[in-house]
Formats: sequence, structure tokens, C-alpha cells
Amino acid sequence: ELSVALYRHLLGLQESEGSLDQPAAGKDLNLLCCDIDPVLVERAQQCSPFPASISFANLDIMDSSAREPFLSSYLGRFGRSAFDIVFCMSVTMWIHLNHGDSGLVEFLSFLSSLCKYLLVEPQPWKCYRAAARRLRKLGRNDFDHFRSLAIKGDMAERITQILTKDCAMELVCCFGSTSWDRSLLLFKS
Repeated sequence: ELSVALYRHLLGLQESEGSLDQPAAGKDLNLLCCDIDPVLVERAQQCSPFPASISFANLDIMDSSAREPFLSSYLGRFGRSAFDIVFCMSVTMWIHLNHGDSGLVEFLSFLSSLCKYLLVEPQPWKCYRAAARRLRKLGRNDFDHFRSLAIKGDMAERITQILTKDCAMELVCCFGSTSWDRSLLLFKS
């Protein structure tokens, strides 16, 4: 839903506008939306009103052997080597919990190398604690890296530091916080 809403917004389309088979008349905008969950990807593909312009792919972005050829092939279809903008919505916590501090840094570094602009919505630290608590309530073990994370606290600030110091990006704008108390941060390479 977010991808379709974003596509409509970027093209200035109303809810009722747009064809199932064609991109908006005279507009050249293509979105690639990736998720690790194949069920979500399948559902998004089936419900997309713009299948010619919005592609959905099942991809583990942390698997470099899968992401590199896939993304190169996708960009190559348009004669591009990078995206104009990448949207990273509610993903950083899951990368961090499942791949640790080094995984978060690797992820942000990879994204910064892949685009001109990067819009990130980091989850605050309280979301990490809530996710770990939910896992314990289910009787499961903690996330592998939760107790050993050194990058914690104000996650918007920590991610900003990584992107500006380690990845040579510039913070262009903080759009404030969402209703879930998550910052929306726009960076430029």
C-alpha cells in the first residue's frame, strides 16, 4: 500500500487514476520494492494497480550473492547503475537485530552506495526492546545479537552518524516523526 501511495503521490495521481497495464501517461517512474517475506511480495504483486511500473521482489538484501546480480540486472534494464532514491521504511531494526552492529553498518553502507538520495525511517530503541519482549513471551530465545549490540539508544541519531561519518552522506532534512514516533530522515550522497 505504501509503495502504491508513494507512486501515486510522486506522479500527482488521485486515488481513482492510473491504469493496470500502463504507467501514468507521459511519466517515466519505476519503483522496485523488495521484501524478505515472499507472502507479502506475492500479495503486493497481486494487488498492484501499476504492475508495469512497480516491481515487487522477494530479496534478502543482506545476502550479497543474491542482491548484487538482481539489483544490477534491474538497474541495467533502465541503463542505470544506481537508484535516484531509496526508501528504507521500518527495516533498520530487523537488520540490526538479525545481523548485529556490523550488519547494520554494512546495510547502511550498501544502501548509500546504491543511490543519490536515501530516506530512512529508523525504529526507536523502545521498538527493539518490545520486539525482544514479544519473542520472550512466545517462549523463544532472544534475537542472536540483541544483548551484544553496542549501537543503541537514540537510533535516529546513531544512524545519522553512520550515514554522515562512515558513508559520506549529508543529512538533507528531518521530516519530523511519524505517528509511531519514528523519524523520517533524508540523506544525499
